[in-house]
Amino acid sequence: MTAYILKRLLLMVPTLLGVLTITFIVIQFVPGGPVEQYLAEAKAGAIAGGSAEGGGLAYRGAQGVDNQRLEQIKALYGFDKPPIERFVDMLARFARFDLGRSFFQNKDVGELIIEKLPVSITLGLWTFFISYGIAVPLGVAKAVRAGSRFDFVTTLIVLVGYAIPGFVLGVALLVVFGGQLQWFPLRGLTSSNWEELSWGARIVDYLWHITMPVTAMVLGSFAVTAMLTKNAF
Repeated sequence: MTAYILKRLLLMVPTLLGVLTITFIVIQFVPGGPVEQYLAEAKAGAIAGGSAEGGGLAYRGAQGVDNQRLEQIKALYGFDKPPIERFVDMLARFARFDLGRSFFQNKDVGELIIEKLPVSITLGLWTFFISYGIAVPLGVAKAVRAGSRFDFVTTLIVLVGYAIPGFVLGVALLVVFGGQLQWFPLRGLTSSNWEELSWGARIVDYLWHITMPVTAMVLGSFAVTAMLTKNAF
């Protein structure tokens, strides 16, 4: 058992390197990277600026980004270095847990992850306990009634829930129950007046806000556990 665990842990290293290598190749060499995106946005802005001036080009960017600015953009994204050097630099920064800065929010990526991590952990824990709370009893019931109509119907429901991607189900819940029916909030973990509520009302408000995301996550995660529980009996 110890040897098996050590083997699995050692296999994590080449697996992680493989994932990082593929990610690097996709990001660095596939057309439509950050530099091309910047140039496209600059060109679009130039066209819009020219239209606003009655057909005249309002600024130098309308004729294209100058070479000095282009070199600055490449240096900003690290494209002024050879690919091997960029890859080694990426591995070194990841080893130091330096994930760089977000170009959209101008904040450290690690800080952004830590900022959102409590929400992810909370939703993950709710999903874990609810999924197992449903899947294990359901799997046992399916094993006891194997071959019955109950087994057939629940298997169909489980497979349908497993086949629907979580993000698709989440969007559907938002559109139907958040947008049209307005039964649940569309964003946030608590209401704006949460501080003014009593403790009982706070609990209800919190559960009201997490109902849709947890539902979307649970419906796609308990299927495998339910079928494994059934087959174990």
